[in-house]
Parts: sequence; C-alpha cells; structure tokens
Amino acid sequence: MPATPYTLLSFNTGYAGLGEESDFFMDGGKQTAPRDPAIVEKNLAGIRAILEAQKCDFLFLQEVDRNAKRSRRIDEAEMLASVGAYSAAFAPNYVCAYVPYPIPDTIGRVESGLLTLSAIQPAEQTRVALPVPFSWPLRIANLKRCLLVSRVPVADSEKELVLINLHLEAYDDGAGKIAQTKQLAELLETEYEKGNYVIAGGDFNQTFPGIDSVRYAMHDPENWTPGVIEADMLPSGWKILADDRTPTCRLLDRPFDREEPDSMQYYVIDGFLCSPNVTVLSLETLDAGFRYSDHNPVLLQFELQK
Repeated sequence: MPATPYTLLSFNTGYAGLGEESDFFMDGGKQTAPRDPAIVEKNLAGIRAILEAQKCDFLFLQEVDRNAKRSRRIDEAEMLASVGAYSAAFAPNYVCAYVPYPIPDTIGRVESGLLTLSAIQPAEQTRVALPVPFSWPLRIANLKRCLLVSRVPVADSEKELVLINLHLEAYDDGAGKIAQTKQLAELLETEYEKGNYVIAGGDFNQTFPGIDSVRYAMHDPENWTPGVIEADMLPSGWKILADDRTPTCRLLDRPFDREEPDSMQYYVIDGFLCSPNVTVLSLETLDAGFRYSDHNPVLLQFELQK
C-alpha cells in the first residue's frame, strides 16, 4: 500500500433489522426482528447507500447476517461486499441453528458476524477468538465474540498495517468486556512492538474517556449501561478515539422518536484505537439519523508515519 491518507469507516449495521421503526427485547423493547420483510430490505438499501457514498479504503462492519430468521435469511455479507471493488473477509461470531428465546417470538436460526472490506488486498485475514463469559447452557445459544484481523503489506517496507474489526460483549455482567478488552490490548501492543501500524475499531459496547458525561448521562439506571474503556488501557502514545459531537448508538427500548429525539437514550460506544505511528487526520461520527440501524457510522482518516 502506498504512503497516502486512507479512510476507514466502522458501522454496526444492526443486521438491517434495527432501524428507526424497531425496538429490541434485550433493551426493554418487545421485538426480536422487524415484522415486515420490506423493513429489512429498506434498511439494507440505506446502509449500502451510506457505504457507497463514502468510497472508503477500508470498511469495518458489525452485525452482518448471512442466514438468519431475524433478517429474512438474506445474505447481507454478499450484498454489502458488492458496494465497491473490495476484497471481503467474514468472521462469524453468532451461529446457532435455533435460539429458543424469547418466547413465543424466538430469535430462531442465526448466522452473523464481522465483515471487513478492503480496497487494498490484505496478505492475510484471520479470526481470533475472544473469551466467552457465558456458561452452559446459555453459552450454546449466545455469541462467541471474536476479532477479524487483516494484515495489509506496506509498500517498500517489511511492516504491515494491522486492521482489527471488533464487536465486544454487550449483555454480560461486565467481566466479559473486561477480559475481551484485555486480550485486545495485548494483541495491539504485540503488533506494535513488531514495528507494525495498528488500528482497531468497531463497536466496543463501552464508552470512551473524555465523553461528555452530561450529554450522555443515563436517563434511567435500569436501562442498558455500557462499560467504560479505561484511559490507561494502552501505553502512552496510543490514541483512544471517539467523536461525541454525534451519538454513535441509541437505546432500543422503543422506536426512534422523530417528534422528540432528545427524549431518546444515546451512547458513544463506537470508535478506534490507533498505535503511536499512525497519524490521525480526522474523526467524525456521521449522522445517519438512526434510520437504518441503531448505530451511526464512524469515519477515520489517517496516515502512516515514515
């Protein structure tokens, strides 16, 4: 890859089933999936349009379904991979023949995961398993979180740009997020010590240091509450990046309220971690209005230091 500014977009697509019309039973709502198949198709078209408009060098996508009841068994990975001239890698993190809850509207069959799209061909892409905080029998029907690691050769160098797409634990007691974040930090430091450039990004399900605590205060302590990324999780020089000018996520306790948007619970839980040898040129949360997902995409522009 040549030494030029690059763009990387991270977007939790909510399997094209968690747009403005939706709530979700784990957030205090009622639904497991949209009741109308046309909603999934509308959301998927909107997500594609966002990705096509940005024309990024790299895309980190989370909650991408391949064969799931909740998204009408559409192969979303195939549809999203066709938004440009990209190489594609998919890492499953939720595969179950039948998820038997909630009763009676069960999640049913699910196959979902992380999708990384790259305009520059990686030399290698691997799935790295993360700790699973759930024990049997809940473990059987729950997510198996992972990292999707892409290694992009750097021109005229033996170094690599190591890109790590992630979606960390959400509905646990906090121990899972802590263990997964610890393993992530160890991998980041190991790769940087090799001389590589390292960027990890995605849905951390944790809020970031320096976020406006007043603007993003919890409305109700009973609501889903994110963990917290500690400012010292990485050595000095590393960058922990989030843009709180626009929320990256909303609570799915009810459909999005266009009449009173300020009444919604918002979070900033999507962002990036960059090694000291990566220069950050800009970071922006793109306001997609939560029309097609319960998340907004986050756009990073960066350079590799010589």
